[in-house]
Amino acid sequence: MEKTDKQTLRGRWKLLLVVAVCAAPMIFSYFTYYVVKPSGRTNYGTILDPRNYPMPKLQGHLLGAAATDPAIGLEAYAGKWLMVQIDSGACAEVCQKRMYDIRQLRTAQGKAMDRIERVWLITDDTPIDTSLIRQHDGARMLKVDAAALKAWLPTESDSQITDHVYLIDPLGNLMMRFPKDADANKIKKDLSKLLRASAIG
Repeated sequence: MEKTDKQTLRGRWKLLLVVAVCAAPMIFSYFTYYVVKPSGRTNYGTILDPRNYPMPKLQGHLLGAAATDPAIGLEAYAGKWLMVQIDSGACAEVCQKRMYDIRQLRTAQGKAMDRIERVWLITDDTPIDTSLIRQHDGARMLKVDAAALKAWLPTESDSQITDHVYLIDPLGNLMMRFPKDADANKIKKDLSKLLRASAIG
């Protein structure tokens, strides 16, 4: 083999090694959460296989955006962990508590809080209380088609999509569903463990 061929081959191996080193943290975190399930590890939320729930093109409209602004979907927030809740614009007491819990859960992550986006998917045209919008400044509020959400999001046997908080990873995979009337402290433990273990987002 000529010297130039050897140099080319060596260069390719070095490139493959760099790619492998860069990809290793992401591959390890996914392997840990989706494949390896140590007997001592328990999750409060239900781990979902994202292959069964591919994210649809929701074509939502950001609250407060002009009518002429283009529709967007959750892919607009790629690169962040998304804590998602679904409800009517009326947002009754249970909805408001869930929004408060999500805000506090994000804040409780300290320096890692910037890795998380709060998302409220609004399923109708009911006007939203201005004070509620102010209380949750920074949350992403999107009006979306309720039927598309029902076709996408899994529920428990005795619940509906408005009963749950869903977690979407930075790659756009639906990966966890928290139970109806979820305990915020237990969600916090799951979220903290996940952010520590993951090198993405």
